[in-house]
Amino acid sequence: MATQLKNLSDFSDIVVPSAAPYSFGIVVSEWNTEITNALYQGAHKSLLANGALASNISTYAVPGSFELTSGADLLLKNSKLDAVICLGCVIQGETRHFDFICNAVANGLTNVAVKYSKPVIFGVLTTNDQQQAIDRSGGKHGNKGDEAAITAIKMAHLATTLRR
Repeated sequence: MATQLKNLSDFSDIVVPSAAPYSFGIVVSEWNTEITNALYQGAHKSLLANGALASNISTYAVPGSFELTSGADLLLKNSKLDAVICLGCVIQGETRHFDFICNAVANGLTNVAVKYSKPVIFGVLTTNDQQQAIDRSGGKHGNKGDEAAITAIKMAHLATTLRR
């Protein structure tokens, strides 16, 4: 498995445009807060490290990962953001609930992105257990929040470039 071999948050081999001209929304799930807070810290820190102005980053909490879709939709309907980063964590349990939530969130966020023609970034961990979530939220495999922020910057830049 690729994640066992490297830190997935290593961006040393790619060019990341400056985030300075863009505004970002971050929607973060309150469920699994130990994990989602770490994802948020990673995303926020990466945006700032790549030139985003703190005043151009808006953060909103939603109860769980399922509500990320509604949160992203509300943000894009009521603001002029260049990209929305959605952060959550769904850990496999003993029922099919995991499958339903993961599919609904992935499809929902895709639909919101298409509806508004704006980047809506899937920063949701879908792990088998708590340890995998820890490893991907600032642990040995990096931070999915960092990855989501870099993706948001690159996609906001692409959208701006194509509008010219």
